[in-house]
Amino acid sequence: MKLAIVHDWLNQRGGAEDVLEVLVDLYPNSPIYTSMYDKAEMPEAYRAWNIQTLSTDKLPFIYSHHQLYLALYPLIWGATKLDDYDVIVSNKSGFCHIIQHDENAVHICYCLTPTRYVWQIESYLEREGFGSILSLAVRPLIRLLRWVDYRGAQRVTHFIAISTAVQKRIKRYYRRESDIIFPPVNTSRFKPADSHDDYFLCVSRLIPYKRIDLAIQAATRIGAPLKIAGAGRALNRLKELAGPTVEFLGYVPDHQLNDLMARAKAFIFPGLEDFGIAPVQAQAAGRPVIAFGQGGALDTVIPGKTGELFYQQTVDSLAQAMLDFDASRYAVEDLRANAERFDQSVFEREISHYIEQALHAHRTQQPFVWKKNEGATSS
Repeated sequence: MKLAIVHDWLNQRGGAEDVLEVLVDLYPNSPIYTSMYDKAEMPEAYRAWNIQTLSTDKLPFIYSHHQLYLALYPLIWGATKLDDYDVIVSNKSGFCHIIQHDENAVHICYCLTPTRYVWQIESYLEREGFGSILSLAVRPLIRLLRWVDYRGAQRVTHFIAISTAVQKRIKRYYRRESDIIFPPVNTSRFKPADSHDDYFLCVSRLIPYKRIDLAIQAATRIGAPLKIAGAGRALNRLKELAGPTVEFLGYVPDHQLNDLMARAKAFIFPGLEDFGIAPVQAQAAGRPVIAFGQGGALDTVIPGKTGELFYQQTVDSLAQAMLDFDASRYAVEDLRANAERFDQSVFEREISHYIEQALHAHRTQQPFVWKKNEGATSS
């Protein structure tokens, strides 16, 4: 089987790159096509990969200010054609899924989200710190980009969504059905502790849309100890909101993260995420989660069993959830079992099986209905 991997951009490391790394491990001889590759910002191991960049990689300031070229990506990706592959897997949050390919290839799109700056322009501009005037100015361009994005989505053979929330967006924006395979989480590196302390915990990049401000204000209001691990451009503003019970830890290395999570009273997850790996990591460390009840948290947190959900993204709603929280209600065995539904081994089994089934159906011209491997545990 000759397989190609398509990835929007390689200029920072996040959840999309976690998926990419597992795909490369599963299919190590496959080329990776991407719009840019900033070697200085990516792990050293990537340099051994067969990375093929598009012409956008040579644009000035593309690595540091790739948002300047957002309107160009659909032109470049749409003009790219991959021939002589059996399978193309696009790991997509932008426009990489609109590539062209010959009819012999089956194109499987692992959809992190439909293109956010096209379909959710207001929230995208807000999270990037742009104002409402720019939102009005770009609307004619957005209408064109939506048409291009939609048309490109119709060329995809099969969609896989990372969560129930993303599955609904694929149906709404692209009018396509999809299957769900949750992203890989390395749960084995997290271990429960014998006991826990009394602090709440947030682990996050400190940027506005993560809504760490809600956790800070809620903890300050009720006088609860809160530790915040992470760095980002919103740090100074968040410090201004914090009372004496809030502690900023800065960046916490991976080797220290397990102990920090395992000793927390609960993990606070106040933002709206497409999936959200951190709550799964906290449960793998044996700690329950208090999460905003939308997006990926609906898949990863079981109210009353592995944590609690608050349904209004306000200080009042979160503060009440923290006041009502009783850490003794949650069994470590339940928390670990739920986290393991999202383990990397489950992703590896499901994605490889999906690719095999889809390719077989394509070659035999049979209808494709995904049947999970026996023993797969995600839903």
